[in-house]
Amino acid sequence: MNDTNVKVNSEIKDLTKIERIGAHSHVQGLGLDDGLDARKASEGLVGQHEARKAVGIIGKMIQQGKISGRGILLAGQPGTGKTAIALGLAKSLGEETPFATMSASEIFSVEVSKTESLTQSFRKAIGVKIKEEAEVIEGEVVDVEIDRPTTGQATKMGKLTMKTTDMETIYDLGVKMIESIQKAKVTAGDVIVIDKASGKVTKLGRSFARSRDYDAVGSTTKFVQCPSGELQKRKETVHVVTLHDIDVINSRQQGFLALFSGDTGEIRAEVREQIDSKITEWKEEGKAEVIPGVLFIDEVHMLDIECFSFLNRALENDMAPILVVATNRGLATIRGTEYKSPHGIPVDLLDRLMIVNTNPYNEEEIRKILEIRFDEEDVVVDDEAADLLTKIGVETSLRYAINLIAPASLAARRRKAETITVEDVSKAYTLFIDVKRSVQYLQEYQEQYLYNEIGGGDDAMEESA
Repeated sequence: MNDTNVKVNSEIKDLTKIERIGAHSHVQGLGLDDGLDARKASEGLVGQHEARKAVGIIGKMIQQGKISGRGILLAGQPGTGKTAIALGLAKSLGEETPFATMSASEIFSVEVSKTESLTQSFRKAIGVKIKEEAEVIEGEVVDVEIDRPTTGQATKMGKLTMKTTDMETIYDLGVKMIESIQKAKVTAGDVIVIDKASGKVTKLGRSFARSRDYDAVGSTTKFVQCPSGELQKRKETVHVVTLHDIDVINSRQQGFLALFSGDTGEIRAEVREQIDSKITEWKEEGKAEVIPGVLFIDEVHMLDIECFSFLNRALENDMAPILVVATNRGLATIRGTEYKSPHGIPVDLLDRLMIVNTNPYNEEEIRKILEIRFDEEDVVVDDEAADLLTKIGVETSLRYAINLIAPASLAARRRKAETITVEDVSKAYTLFIDVKRSVQYLQEYQEQYLYNEIGGGDDAMEESA
């Protein structure tokens, strides 16, 4: 058993935070001004002015609580910034507004049914702001007296003297409160909050009056003002959770610990109905507020006809989030049927969606996006190499040009240079081919590949045998 214990080296004092550089890690928002007009290049987004403005208007209505149960379709060619715009919307909404994201193909790889997976995703995108009022004692500790009996049989007794700027009171302490105070290591001069219902003791910091006690504090000690007014007061605490979190807590024996295991499984409809009725009751009493968030489904054309039917019904629910979907398909077959439809989405669902188109980037915009990626990946690129990468982005694809930055940077470091030059980009371009060159190579050597269906046919297979 000793071999399986986790060991921590006490000598390690500083931990370096490692942030992975992802495809959209440079996106910080939608890049809109106060009039919701898109700036030329801002917050990691370039171009797509009309699409960013349209999504920005939706975001503003979400923040004001004026819209829910609506659907938005981001449609455009591959590499035109659909996912980046959706992530920009998530950043602009802030942390309190739930934003759940999924790829459409995920629902076919989970152990639960397709509709259950979609239901869980929908409820992850709906937040509940729960307000609680609790009676607390908040003040500065003047003195702590704990009588320790000489024999083990006697009960511990103690007194706690607390004050605010307006009053001072002495409290008698029981055994549980003494244990809580000792556990929190409360000493004279600390500003603390005691929850009267649970007995929980929270240290807010040291009083400014004790800021000159250099021997008694460390360099990281936080100093706070001594509270004013009454010692006993009612405080309102606000918790923001998603409906899915509440579902899991109420449907599993281990409660909130099930959130960390990730194995939520199927959740019964009866549980959700009870939770919805309770949330509605709390809304009427003013104890809770429902925050409709955003559910983003990428590659939505991968859903089948059953999932599209579910989305049609789910958007009519009273507590439905904003549904944002993205696709790069044109006229495509609806999965699970033999019928074709625009974007591979049934016409009745398309009629519910507000469609936002994204357009291909021009040369100037591609250059600006590449410059943003240079900063994000912390590389220095000379003008000629940047021009070459821009040309590659125009002739092949923006994604391919971005993917060449990392190998070109490695090539530069191999020759002990800090700046990426044309030579480094050319070397990366030679080693890693784009789609057009790959297709050209395939067509040239197609007869040498196994199971080739273009030319050759059975004769080619017999020759290879």
